[in-house]
Formats: sequence, C-alpha cells, structure tokens
Amino acid sequence: MTRSLCFSLLTLVSGDAAEWKFPCPENEIARYTAYHITEPIRIDGRLDEPAWQQAPRSPRFSDILTGQPVIHDTRASVLWDEEYLYVAYRIEEPLVRAKFTNHNDLIYQDNDVECFIAGPDAYYEFELNAFNTCYEVFFVWEDTYERSGLSKLPEFERSKLVPFNGVAFTNHRRGGRLGNFQHTFPGLKKAVHVDGTINNDADRDRGWTVELAFPWQSMKWLATDGRSLPPKEGDVWRMDFSRFNQYKEAPPAQDSGGWFWSRHGVWDSHIPECFPYIRFTTNDVSQAAVGQPAPTNASTKPEL
Repeated sequence: MTRSLCFSLLTLVSGDAAEWKFPCPENEIARYTAYHITEPIRIDGRLDEPAWQQAPRSPRFSDILTGQPVIHDTRASVLWDEEYLYVAYRIEEPLVRAKFTNHNDLIYQDNDVECFIAGPDAYYEFELNAFNTCYEVFFVWEDTYERSGLSKLPEFERSKLVPFNGVAFTNHRRGGRLGNFQHTFPGLKKAVHVDGTINNDADRDRGWTVELAFPWQSMKWLATDGRSLPPKEGDVWRMDFSRFNQYKEAPPAQDSGGWFWSRHGVWDSHIPECFPYIRFTTNDVSQAAVGQPAPTNASTKPEL
C-alpha cells in the first residue's frame, strides 16, 4: 500500500473523530480552484495577460488574528501549466515603501507579501518586498525527517539546518521543524511592478503587483508522498498567502499588521493545517468566472 493511500485511509477513519488542535477555525479554511493555462506568461509583475484577468481572485485579505476587514485591499490568484505554478498578488498601497535589497535580508521587517507551499514532510516560505527582494526558507518536520528521505539529501543534511518551533503557536502536535535558512528555490522567477513611486511620500501611490513562477520539478522535496509533478486533475496542495505591514490602521481598528487570505487565529504563519486548500484542474482558465472572487470555504473537505 502506498504511503499516500495509507494517509488517505487514516484521514477517512480518524479525521472526523480527531480533535481539532489548531487555532484557525476548521470550517473557515479557504478553498480555491487553480486553472490551467496554455498561453505563456511573461514574469514582469504587470499581470496584464488575459489569463490573469480571467483567473479567480481570492477574497480581500483579512486580519490574521480576527478575520476582520482591514484598511487596504490585497488579493491573490493562482494558475499553472506543465512547467510552473504561478502566483499573483494585487496590493493596494497608498505609500509604497521598501528598504532591503539583498537576498535573504529580513524581508519580514519590510512591508511584504508572503507565500508558503506545503507538502506532507516539509514546507517552503517565500517573502518579497516592493524592491523585488526575497527571503526564503525550507522547513522540514523533524518527526518525518529520517523516514521521508530528506535527511539523505545534501541540501538537508542536519549540519545545515536550524531548529525552529514556530512563532506564537509553539505547541504544534508534530513538534519542531528544521530550517535551511540558506535555501534557494531552483528556477524561481519573480517580478514586481509598482504603480507609483517607492519611498516618496510626496505623492500617493496606487500600489504594487507581484508575479511569481515556481518550477514544478523544483518541488520534488515537497512531494515526498509521490504526488504528481505537475499535478493531475483534482490534486490538492496546501498553500498560504499573506501580507505583513510595518504600520497599522489607527484605533479603534484592531489591526495586527498581518493580513491573510485565510486567517490563522494566532500570530504565526507556520501552521500548514491553516493553509488554504488549492485544488488543481486541467480546465482552461477561460472556463473560469472572469475575475470573480474565490469562495472562502466549502461544505466538503477535499482529500489531501
């Protein structure tokens, strides 16, 4: 019996009986359908291809803690083809600011957008500011570090990894992770377009847009359960989409400064169980409802 089948059977047998031990309400976790494309996308940050106009957009991001509305609009979209997973962000920002310019600078200390991609034994963190500077880390769950085979890879030998136990949610039932903080995602393409001026508060900006392309073949370390790369019709991945700001809306708004597609309920991005369910379809994006926001949840839970 394959590992993925065993996992599915365990989920069916015990999923409903198991107590939910995560801070995000299980019934609020977002669901989204990522459509296939056949026309090439140029990664320039402008999001002007017809495919991006047709792709469903996420609901407006809300506060990570409460799920309450926030002052500026942020939305994400996902597309795919046989080579790449594509992610887009549309970020409303009246004063676009950035300061970091070196790879793996502490981008979370800037205004940024973030994308996490999770597999059963590991997950990848990506952050980007308006200068198109990124920070990236690859985390391996310590409980499956050996049996997943990741421990045998040069990229993830233990001497290169740093223990990590989350941010505010430090009692995850799987325990700790091991992070490669020098990881670089092979073949990643990224671009930012600013509709305004960076670091010039003399004018008002409209915001910035982000365009990302992650090669499927570089996700092999996330596909340790044997899932298809690229995905097949109906395959489901867990991905997270967020925005962090170095400012907050004035009181009485209770703005934490972290805005998410699907709230986590605690100040911590590192909870894959709270990530939206992204279902991949081989249907062309032209069949999607043009530009319509994606539903925030669904009555049935897709199989992982």
